[in-house]
Amino acid sequence: MGLTGIQIFKLLPKTNCGECGVPTCLAFAMNLASGKAELDACPYVSDEAREQLAEASAPPIRPVAIGAGTRAFTIGGETVMFRHEKTFYNPTGIAAVVNSDMDAAALDEKLKVWNALQFERVGLNLRPELVALKDVNGDAAAFTAAAKKIAEESEFGLVLMSDSVEAMKSAAEATATKKPLLYAATKENAEDMGNLAKETGLPLAVKAENVDDLIALSDQLTGMGLKDLVLDSGAREAKQVFEDQVVIRRAPLKAGNRSLGFPTITFPCEMAGNLDMETVIAAMLVAKYAGIVVLSDFTGESLFPLLLERLNIFTDPQRPMTVAQGIYEIGTPDENSPVLITTNFSLTYFIVSGEIEGSRIPSWLLILDTEGLSVMTAWAAGKFSGDVVGMFVKKCGIADKIAHKKVIIPGYAASISGEVEEELPDWEVLIGPRDASLIPKFLKDMAK
Repeated sequence: MGLTGIQIFKLLPKTNCGECGVPTCLAFAMNLASGKAELDACPYVSDEAREQLAEASAPPIRPVAIGAGTRAFTIGGETVMFRHEKTFYNPTGIAAVVNSDMDAAALDEKLKVWNALQFERVGLNLRPELVALKDVNGDAAAFTAAAKKIAEESEFGLVLMSDSVEAMKSAAEATATKKPLLYAATKENAEDMGNLAKETGLPLAVKAENVDDLIALSDQLTGMGLKDLVLDSGAREAKQVFEDQVVIRRAPLKAGNRSLGFPTITFPCEMAGNLDMETVIAAMLVAKYAGIVVLSDFTGESLFPLLLERLNIFTDPQRPMTVAQGIYEIGTPDENSPVLITTNFSLTYFIVSGEIEGSRIPSWLLILDTEGLSVMTAWAAGKFSGDVVGMFVKKCGIADKIAHKKVIIPGYAASISGEVEEELPDWEVLIGPRDASLIPKFLKDMAK
């Protein structure tokens, strides 16, 4: 927040009513300042104070929503320069370009191929969000028809790219429900594009030749009442675009420069001669600090690494991805099926469950909540100890589902087997392999 707890407290009603969930207004103010509470929890704050607090609590980089439906997403809203300081919130949007003069059948085929590029990873569906439609010949009818086709026949969001205000207006009106990003307002057309964005309520990209010109354009457009802007410094050389991204990120966070307090859009497709090099540049920009990267095409071998990088960068480093504690059925296990146990770190779960599936031996997989730690780390931290594992096996209900009393613990936690046996005196504790890739052989050998 931009205000301290004491500054916020001065704007609160000071009734100490407790209806916000804490006993005093001071405590509530401290929670607001630390981001642990929402202003709406106070029913008595005045409209004037609410406006002041909302402005002060706004993130230095404005969040901008783009798209509608299953692939709607938000860019911006970031509060730190470096991920380890806190976390990055809104993942970089990934787009690919199509030209407005593309044949309808070819566009159909391309959208079909692109839509199939979805990847399952740690229980998440990773996929790109945007198609950037480029007006290549000034034909407003063709541009609008292509935009409408993409909006109505695909799940992708849209970036509408045209220098013609007339073409942009036609396409924007035809696809308004998809909430496309309008690209772009420049020094030459800023007023007309700004008015169009204002009329349609759509986010507007701003393109300049350098950061200084970008500040001037941003001020002009915000002066018109526009709030949802996306910035393009105009750089099309990797070194310069990198420097510009850092400058644009640093200015609002460190210097309070609201003129640059917006997410960015970048164009690796205009910075390299082939998709491989575009992907390398895009990988840099996902980390530093693009809101959207635009490629010339989507292919599995270039897209998957970018999606995976994005997933890792935009995962809270203080909160590992986890799965819920409980009993998981792998295949269709019965009362004679083996029982394995591991931690709730999502990567551990999906690796282990995948290997069990690969063995084709239906099994019960017990997932113990270790706060997202892997087996070795959880064991070292005392969260995967023998007594904890034994107590969980007793209480989880697995005994009601099986006719035997055997449990398989990870090989890396072999040292806890004695403690588990003490906690489960009627059970046989088996030590599984240290490497998950050996689970299929281990289970098959057990079944013989």
